[in-house]
Amino acid sequence: MELLRGVNFGGYLSQCEHSLKHYAEFIGEEDVKTTARWGFDHIRLPIDYEVLETEDGQIYEEGIAYVDRFLDWCRAAKLDVVLDLHKAPGYDFNEAGDSERNNLFTNEALKERFVTLWSRMAKRYGSREGVAFELLNEVVEEENAELWNELIDRAVKAIRADAPDIPIIYGGIHWNSAKTLKLLRVPEDKNVIFTFHFYEPLLFTHQKAYWVANMPKKDIPYPESMEYYRKESECLGYQGNDVVNAGADKMGIDFMEEMVKEAVDAAEHAGVRLYCGEFGVIDQAPTADTLRWFQDVMEVFGRHDIHSALWSYKEMDFGLADEHYAPIREEMIKLLTGK
Repeated sequence: MELLRGVNFGGYLSQCEHSLKHYAEFIGEEDVKTTARWGFDHIRLPIDYEVLETEDGQIYEEGIAYVDRFLDWCRAAKLDVVLDLHKAPGYDFNEAGDSERNNLFTNEALKERFVTLWSRMAKRYGSREGVAFELLNEVVEEENAELWNELIDRAVKAIRADAPDIPIIYGGIHWNSAKTLKLLRVPEDKNVIFTFHFYEPLLFTHQKAYWVANMPKKDIPYPESMEYYRKESECLGYQGNDVVNAGADKMGIDFMEEMVKEAVDAAEHAGVRLYCGEFGVIDQAPTADTLRWFQDVMEVFGRHDIHSALWSYKEMDFGLADEHYAPIREEMIKLLTGK
């Protein structure tokens, strides 16, 4: 299972209205066929726990049936699938820093529920060809780094009881930052893939994003001078630090090489493959500049054999299939798939 070049299906079973009506209408088999026709080899499927379980932790068969159906569509289209737990009981990256609501790592009952969820997934999907498990999307808090390592070990052990060969994917903290993979333990298991997300520079990829505090509401070009990017990124606080503190003299491939270096080094040290589970540019950015950003990213990923999945197939402010990307979609697909 290579997971070379993929695309996320965000907004379908995650970050959405959790209703059977939405699951039935947002994505159809034709979308899967389109993905295969474009030349992608896999889909990363974000799934919130509400699709899999009831609020009291029982199996939610009506929701899981949509996962089953989706996997059948992908098998027919010869696409592999990463089943990504995007939101877990007691953990949601959108509520980062809220220790009362995000208490997975300090609540033993929730940790046991997390492990049980993955044990159930292993029993149900562990023998399916072309499926990988991603344990949890975007752990954020620094204080949870070692607690996350401990929970990873428990979940992997539970999965391996029923799925000895399935690829297991997980990343570090700080929203799956490339720079935090070094905090992960070297895995004893041999079928592990380290993952990170890449939206650098955030000033460009998330320009005008309403959910990013202090994000400027104006067009941001790419590339531009590092002086420009450092100055404009200062207002983003912590989320602009990678640019403000960068050693690169140029915004472009030099900067991106610096951003991925620690991830490449960590994966090499651990003896595992490296996968970028999310990367993309918001539909508020100039399209010509967006294409230039993708050209640079794919150049860097290619140099280091980093496999990847675009965020995202449709809507979610990043949808490849949406009208904003129409002028550059064909060239983007060629870049993203290598075909």
